[in-house]
Amino acid sequence: MATHPRHYSLFDKLITNADQALRTLVPGAATAERSTPASQRGAAELSDSERQHAAGLMRINHTGEVCAQALYQGQALTAKLPQVRDAMEEAAREEVDHLVWCEQRIHDLGSHTSRLNPLFYGLSFGIGALAGKVSDKVSLGFVAATEEQVCKHLTHHMTELPIQDEKSKAVLLQMLEDEARHATTAINAGGYKFPAPVKFLMAGMAKVMTKSTYRV
Repeated sequence: MATHPRHYSLFDKLITNADQALRTLVPGAATAERSTPASQRGAAELSDSERQHAAGLMRINHTGEVCAQALYQGQALTAKLPQVRDAMEEAAREEVDHLVWCEQRIHDLGSHTSRLNPLFYGLSFGIGALAGKVSDKVSLGFVAATEEQVCKHLTHHMTELPIQDEKSKAVLLQMLEDEARHATTAINAGGYKFPAPVKFLMAGMAKVMTKSTYRV
C-alpha cells in the first residue's frame, strides 16, 4: 500500500515550534550532533578580566544562535514551498550545534547565558514568520543577510578574544565556516539580495542585541 506524506496542521506546527523554543531556551536541553571544536584545543590560563570578556563575547554569540533558531523556525512555519521549509529546518538543526557549543564554553568560563534570550527569541521568530509570509525569496534573502551579519560579528570576536583563548576561537572558527555556507546556500536557492540600506538597518538591530547581551 502506498504511503503519503503527512500534512501537519497549523496547530501541529505550533506545538512543534513551542517544543523547539523550550529546547533552545532551557539551558542544557539541546544536544549537538557534532562534538565541540573546543575539545581539540588545550586549556589556557585566563585572568578574571579576560575570562569575563571572553564569556561576554560567547554570550553574544549564544544569543545570536538563539535568534537563528527562532528565525529559521518562524520561516519554516510560513514558508510556501516544501523544499524551502526543509532547507530552513535543516539549517536550524545545524545551528543547534553552535548553540550547544557556545553554551558549553560560557559555562566553562564560569558564566551564564543571556537572561534576554526569551525576548530575542520571540522577536526573531516573528521576523522569520513575517519574512516567510511575504515570499520564500524574501525569506531566503533574509537568511543570507542575517548570516552575513553573523559572519562579521564572528570575525570581529576572533580578534577581540584573549589571544591565548584557543578554545573559544576554535568554536567561532567552525561557526564562521558553517554560517558562510548557510548564506551561500540561501542565495543559490533563490534568495533575494537585500540592498545596502536594509543591511544597514539589520546591522543596527544586531548592535542593540550585542550591547545588551554582553553582560546581561
